[in-house]
This record gives sequence, structure tokens and C-alpha cells, in this order.
Amino acid sequence: MNGRTIIALVFGIIGVAVLVWLGAWQVERLAWKNSILAQIKERIADAPVPLPENPEPERDKYLPVQIDGTFGDEALRVLVSRKLVGAGYRLISPFETGGRRVLVDRGFVGVNDPVPAPRGGNVTVTGNLHWPDDRGSATPENDTGGNIWYARDIDAMARQLGTDPVLVIVRKLSQPEQGVTPLPVDTAAIPNDHLQYAITWFALAVVWAVMTGYFILRAQAARKGAGR
Repeated sequence: MNGRTIIALVFGIIGVAVLVWLGAWQVERLAWKNSILAQIKERIADAPVPLPENPEPERDKYLPVQIDGTFGDEALRVLVSRKLVGAGYRLISPFETGGRRVLVDRGFVGVNDPVPAPRGGNVTVTGNLHWPDDRGSATPENDTGGNIWYARDIDAMARQLGTDPVLVIVRKLSQPEQGVTPLPVDTAAIPNDHLQYAITWFALAVVWAVMTGYFILRAQAARKGAGR
């Protein structure tokens, strides 16, 4: 075995080791993320509690709550898309409860469907507190004049509707709305790509090993041919 072959073998072993380590790390990350998602799912499904006096994003994210009161007449429309359904709007309306006025995400209507007026009279809302992060670098600015919002900007919506910057996403209403489909909080939007990353790193390790073996075998065959 000459020097070039030894260098290729060492380089191959190091490369495979690094790629396998990266794959194993992603497997560990997958287990960690699955544990986090399980905790979030458990929290979302907990028994609802009264609305906290001063909700905090870090402490109260996904907190199940139950509030009694009445909807205001307004409805802000947030443009969204649902798989197998298409484009539509989330409807965000003000809600009077216990002397407070908060935001309630009522659910989804199709983009060509009429926007129903909120349910009248006293209503019990069961849902989850949420501070969604809808805005990305490519998200357009909200068209507040045309009442088309591209992100649930809680502070801006609260100013528009004169509410506290608190959002409850409906899971269930005591009197369901006709034509509005609730979109409860879930973990579907939380990325969990660690399995794909792990498979990619392990696949690259196999390719690296095969290519290293091919290079060494080819080099040895070339030496034998030259020695004849």
C-alpha cells in the first residue's frame, strides 16, 4: 500500500466518521424534538383554565383557556391556505369577557365564501392562547384598509380592534358557527426535519465509503497494470 492509498484510506475513514457522527447527532435531535412535541400536545389538550390576568408568551403559550362573553361585530381577515381545501381567511374578532376585550381566532372560511357575522349572545369559547409567528421575510405588509392581513400581528390587530394584545384560538364554541371551521392550535406547523437530516448524513457516509473504496481499488489496479 503506497502513500497515496494510505492518504485516501485515512481521508475516507475520517469523512465517514464525521458523516456518521452528524447522522447520530440528528437522531439525538429527533428524540429531543419528539419529546418537546409530545409535551406541547399534552399541554394543548389539558383541561381549560380561566384566562390569566396578564398572559405572557413564554409562560402561557398554548395554554388551554375557557372564556365567557360576547363577540364584537368586526372580523379581520387573515389570508391562509389549507391542504386539500385551498385559499381562505382566518377570522379574528374582538370578544368581551369579564370586563376585558381580547382577540379570538374564530376559524376558517373559503376565500370566495361570505364572512359570517360573529355568533350573537353569550358564548363560551374553549381554546388556546397563542402568539403565532406568521411573518417571514417574504410576507407582504398587511392591507388594513382592504381588511386583508397576511400575518396575525397581535399588537397591530389589538390596536385595530381596540383589544388587549391577547389571542385565543377557538377549539370549540358552546354554539358552533355555521360556515366557519375552527382551526385549533396543533403541532403541525412546528418543523421536525431531523429524521430526513439523519438519513441524508448516513446516506452520504455510505456514498463516501463506496467512493473511497472505489478510488483505492482503482489505484491498486492501475499500479498492477503499470507493473506488468
